[in-house]
Amino acid sequence: MIVGVSGSPRKGATHHVLSLALKMLEERGFETTSFSAHDSRIELCRHCDFCRKSKRCVHEDDMIKLYELLEASKGVILATPVHNGGVSAHMKAMLERTRALLFRNPKALAGKPGMGIAVGGDRNGGQDLALLEINAFFTMNRMIPVSGGSFGANLGAAFWSRDTLEGVRNDGEGMRSLEMTVKRFAEWVEKAERIRESF
Repeated sequence: MIVGVSGSPRKGATHHVLSLALKMLEERGFETTSFSAHDSRIELCRHCDFCRKSKRCVHEDDMIKLYELLEASKGVILATPVHNGGVSAHMKAMLERTRALLFRNPKALAGKPGMGIAVGGDRNGGQDLALLEINAFFTMNRMIPVSGGSFGANLGAAFWSRDTLEGVRNDGEGMRSLEMTVKRFAEWVEKAERIRESF
């Protein structure tokens, strides 16, 4: 199962691009599911270390469902709008809150491919910075960061939305970066089970 996570507080451009990515994977025979910040209650991490001691988060909110999805997944796609030159506050909160999952099961994400999608309102609005933050999360948790490769999708899929859904739909270069990244991500998901055996 591939889990797609949207860090947008709205059901707009980021949700649309993530849906396209999941549809491409379904066409390749993968089972997919999604989780979105826009219809979820996600409290901020207090870094109180309750999870270190109890192996669960002090907050009992919709992250409980996300923990289950992440742990059961074979690959993860993180999609974020670019807010202030980086990932959204909603995405940041979800990433920080995975502490509880990882204290309970340190290998919950290890060896799983991860793919990033960033949607910015400006052409150079921080998409690369947001993707670097997502890829840093993958690296810290012993995941396999997957990009589309050189010449078009160096860090992952990046879109210029012009702050509209129509802008995303008309961004041919963004679509090319998505297709490249999904292709390589699918290849890595198929290889990952063998890799995970070594973790």
